[in-house]
Amino acid sequence: MKKNHRKGKKSNGIDTQILIALQNNSTQSYSFKEIAKLLGGATKYSIEAIMESLDRLKNKGEVILKNNRYAAAQLPKLATTTHKPSSRQGGKIVEGVVDMTRSGAAYIISEQSQRDIFVTAKHLNKAFDGDRVKVKILQVRKGEKRIEGEVVEVVERGQSKFVGILMLSKSFAFLVPDKKMGTDFFIPLDKTKDAKNGEKVLVEVLSWADEKRKNPIAEVIDVLGMPGENNAEMLSILSDNGFPLSFSAATLAQAETIPTEIDPAEIARRRDFRSITTFTIDPHDAKDFDDALSLQALENGNWEVGVHIADVTHYVRPNSPMDIEAQQRATSVYLVDRVLPMFPEKLSNFVCSLRPKEEKYCFSAVFEMTPDAKIVKEWFGRTVIYSDRRFNYAEAQEIIETGKGDFSKEMLVLQDLASKLRQKRLQNGSIDFGSEEVKFKLDENGKPIEIIIKVIQDSNRLIEDFMLLANQRVAAFINERNVPSVNRIHDSPDIEKLVEFAKLAQTFGYELQLDSPQEISVSLNKLLTEIKGKPEQHILESLAIRSMAKAAYSTRTDIGHYGLAFDNYAHFTSPIRRYPDVMLHRILQDCLDNMPIDPLAIAELDRRCEHSSLMERKAMTAERESTKYKQVEYMSERIGITYEGLITGVTNFGFFVEIKENKCEGLVSINSLFDDVYDYDSFLHAIIGSRKGKRYQLGGTVQVKATKTDLQLRTIDMELEK
Repeated sequence: MKKNHRKGKKSNGIDTQILIALQNNSTQSYSFKEIAKLLGGATKYSIEAIMESLDRLKNKGEVILKNNRYAAAQLPKLATTTHKPSSRQGGKIVEGVVDMTRSGAAYIISEQSQRDIFVTAKHLNKAFDGDRVKVKILQVRKGEKRIEGEVVEVVERGQSKFVGILMLSKSFAFLVPDKKMGTDFFIPLDKTKDAKNGEKVLVEVLSWADEKRKNPIAEVIDVLGMPGENNAEMLSILSDNGFPLSFSAATLAQAETIPTEIDPAEIARRRDFRSITTFTIDPHDAKDFDDALSLQALENGNWEVGVHIADVTHYVRPNSPMDIEAQQRATSVYLVDRVLPMFPEKLSNFVCSLRPKEEKYCFSAVFEMTPDAKIVKEWFGRTVIYSDRRFNYAEAQEIIETGKGDFSKEMLVLQDLASKLRQKRLQNGSIDFGSEEVKFKLDENGKPIEIIIKVIQDSNRLIEDFMLLANQRVAAFINERNVPSVNRIHDSPDIEKLVEFAKLAQTFGYELQLDSPQEISVSLNKLLTEIKGKPEQHILESLAIRSMAKAAYSTRTDIGHYGLAFDNYAHFTSPIRRYPDVMLHRILQDCLDNMPIDPLAIAELDRRCEHSSLMERKAMTAERESTKYKQVEYMSERIGITYEGLITGVTNFGFFVEIKENKCEGLVSINSLFDDVYDYDSFLHAIIGSRKGKRYQLGGTVQVKATKTDLQLRTIDMELEK
């Protein structure tokens, strides 16, 4: 009887099988992972058993180890695997940034290409997520809808730190990365920082792979904890997406020097709003209040609305340690159970946060508006404010609905003006995407005990509408002066994606008009209104968003923001948590001061815009990963419970179902459907029984239960309730 190697027992059987595998492939050398695959993977032998066997064979001299690759000892020379160029021809070479997917393939995002370039895992040529690369565009076959390419050079590494599980033996160690990367990292035994076998660690690359060495060499710089521990998993998500877990000593030292009291001399240089009614509206758990609204009635019957933004640049000077680190981070990251701030807590939560009953410096956009929300005058500049009240969204919503409460008159006026601004924006072609947000109630150990679905209400929209107004008008003010700036651009949709979406919407009975950008936005808004409250709402909203281009930061002024229907748009209103807003504040002040234009400004701003766009995507990925992890963790405690769900995706291997009450999504495998033989119909987005004709189609409702969860893969397996 064969011994159970999955329990880690030693056996000469595994030694023999490794030797046979190596001798049968006498012209090759293999990494540890490749040897595990030759033996049948983890389903046959444990990682520990394979490691112990390789140690024994190496000590006996039957196997040699070179450049972290194994071969039979009699081989005179270790062969190396070279990168084989694709047989498909191309020619044009463009430069861009790698955006890796969970499958190991990637998209190259380049300003030199109108569409992202898809690169398979085997054509990445040792490029990793975030790397700047040169990619050769391959010849597109007839009928292909996407552009494919092949990485020919890594120009600059996007990150040098990676997260994974440390595998440790007596003679060597390596890191198995959390993300699929096509390589492991060799760790010298004196560079493990006393981490234990199986722990999650953060490593930094010491030297990259080259033609002679197939694996990068790295050292452990932080031990995060054991897989499955809440803190370890959240830290892993942040580190894996390239965000440092702590601030540098220089940044923290600078933060400590920031004065907490405001200066009377500085107040004299600013417009004083301290006597004007001002308040903030934020989530109930927010600590960094970076915007406030003021309102006062004017003698001519108009209203003066002030949009007041924390004056971060008063405290953070260009090229100071705090500024350099914020530029690198580019954004705060909001996970389920924590915030990783862009600035140290003293600045983000105390000095700059517009806390109630405290005087604060602001950079403000002030508008004189008629009762029908027409802007007759605008002013931009530095101010000092005093926040009279801090509202959370629920408190503000109650005042809007009942007309009663603190500052109810001001709240209702602002709500009326905001709704009129919104109506005008929608009439101009702004697309009104609905939105739901998944929130978690956690216990003291970070385990999710309840999932709450937050719906956007009037109080959220009130703030949104005035922030959009300030962002739009500041961008227009700067761009009218032909000054190099940081714009938030959103191109018109890819027509091919829109056609696919229109076909899908048609299966639900909705028609889209795609003849012009204006018709597209009108038609989309009509559809989004019609689907509200219907089972297909969430699916069609999500797919409509995916059909849109990605918003980004750019110095370009010829694109505008398609989704908002603005010719000019920028981010001005959140400098505590977004670095592009910090840059914009400085540019705006230079405009107000009539400062000369730096001829080098555009090149540097382009670089910073591209980096900010990349880090924004990484932050969004981290936030989605933390949400998905908590959803899987939540469902792991609810195996076998029946829920009503919505089919959100259909493939040839099954269909995805989102549980309606908690938005957790899992896969119902086609192999779990025993009542018929099912075929996939890509046109109908359905799998259909070949004998009985039963259909599981996108948007359909089913009863499901979770049968298995995997926290490391963040997957939920489901089955239909019989």
